[in-house]
Amino acid sequence: MPGSPSLSGRAVAAQVLRQFDPQRAYAGPLLNRLLNKTSEKQRATDLVFGTIRNLLAIDTVITEFSGRRIERISKPLLAVIRIGVYELIYSPDSPPYSIVNEAVNTAKHTGGKKQTGFVNAVLRAVLRHMAERRTELATAHALRTLPQNVESGCAFDIDFLPDPETDLASYLSVSFSLPLWLVAEWLDEFGPERTRDICFGCNRRPGVYVRVNPLKTTEAALLERLTAEDVQAEQVPDIGPGRHGRLPLRITAPQSVAHLPGFAEGWFTVQDVAASHAVRLLDPQPGWTILDLCAAPGTKTTQLAEWTRDEAQIVATDIDPKRLAKLDENLARLGHRSVTVVQTPSAFGSGPIRPIGPIGPIPNAKGVRRFDAVLLDVPCSNTGVLAKRIEARFRITPASVTKLAQTQRDLLEKAARLVKPGGRICYSTCSLQRAENGALVRAFLEAHPQFELVREELTLPSMARATHASPRPFDHDGAYAAVLALREGTIRA
Repeated sequence: MPGSPSLSGRAVAAQVLRQFDPQRAYAGPLLNRLLNKTSEKQRATDLVFGTIRNLLAIDTVITEFSGRRIERISKPLLAVIRIGVYELIYSPDSPPYSIVNEAVNTAKHTGGKKQTGFVNAVLRAVLRHMAERRTELATAHALRTLPQNVESGCAFDIDFLPDPETDLASYLSVSFSLPLWLVAEWLDEFGPERTRDICFGCNRRPGVYVRVNPLKTTEAALLERLTAEDVQAEQVPDIGPGRHGRLPLRITAPQSVAHLPGFAEGWFTVQDVAASHAVRLLDPQPGWTILDLCAAPGTKTTQLAEWTRDEAQIVATDIDPKRLAKLDENLARLGHRSVTVVQTPSAFGSGPIRPIGPIGPIPNAKGVRRFDAVLLDVPCSNTGVLAKRIEARFRITPASVTKLAQTQRDLLEKAARLVKPGGRICYSTCSLQRAENGALVRAFLEAHPQFELVREELTLPSMARATHASPRPFDHDGAYAAVLALREGTIRA
């Protein structure tokens, strides 16, 4: 049939990885442009993101067991080999002969017999050195075993990893394909065990969680509808702070979110468990005036509206007008009426505010409006969401963290000028770095004694793991949030 999907998921993944430059491009848009060429969309997605998440470990294996440096392999063949090695290591239930044969067949489209022979030789060399494709991680030889999850790993027959007893940072860096400096910072901040857990959380296949819109439905009603239409979902038992927070649902089978039952009708929003904690910590009330200063695309803005039963006065703004358009779309889909979207002037409050949302103009007093609460979800290094923002691990540097921290401090200073006495600022990031979180907040408080810290919370990323308290495993990203209050009686200029 003309125009029907004809490529395998592996072939599409190979095309994406051939074009992908981790320093400049994002894999997601490349993948989306090619997904219509295959009927194996979920497989192609898993191969692309899984390979990129584990790229340093995969390249270490290729170099060690093929005897060929990565730089000496052509990019088209390297993409095929990387995918094959990813599956051999991280998909131990897939038959190895099938993985190798499919890789060879994919390589045929990039060259002749010599190229396919090379791919076959490299993958079989790697396979020959695999002692056990799945072994118990707790008793495995650390220098020979790449972790797959918290319980199992892929064991090889010779030592090729750094020794964790003498250089834990290098061992974790290679095993989890993370920057060495970043792992070293985590070890200094969190210690060995928590850092190891963070590394697993950063390399997990992230689950899909949805926040139910209480203005349109209930968790039970959405769960019933999903079940009736053969969508596997379950409720998360407990997700953190907040006195009356709603519990999200997890979609347990891969689905296109936009095609899920209830999405078009505004019954839910996709939101990670950790990302929901900032609004829960702030606990905004109906009747408050609230500014969401870095709002687009609006996941937390819409959470503010739902938390306050759509009875607050919420102003949402961002420097990116294209992303603000996405916020408008989300507000329309969810049916929220308490939010006005505005374009940000060069210095917020110093000029006229131009409303582009569904309700009327926003009054200004002497060019500046004060709010009961300001939500400040700042741009950050993304080190808490590396499982989803996979390119960040290739781009973040100590220098870029320092630069981001200055931007974050500038935004916090701006927020401080926009809150009423007695009002609150909720500062949040999806970072784990001290410079962007606790250290920045404490430096601000030292410079502004009229503010006090009400509460803060750092959530570390976690791989899904069953416990005695929660036999059903749930995963989540990392995030930080702090609530700062401007003391009553403070005189504002």
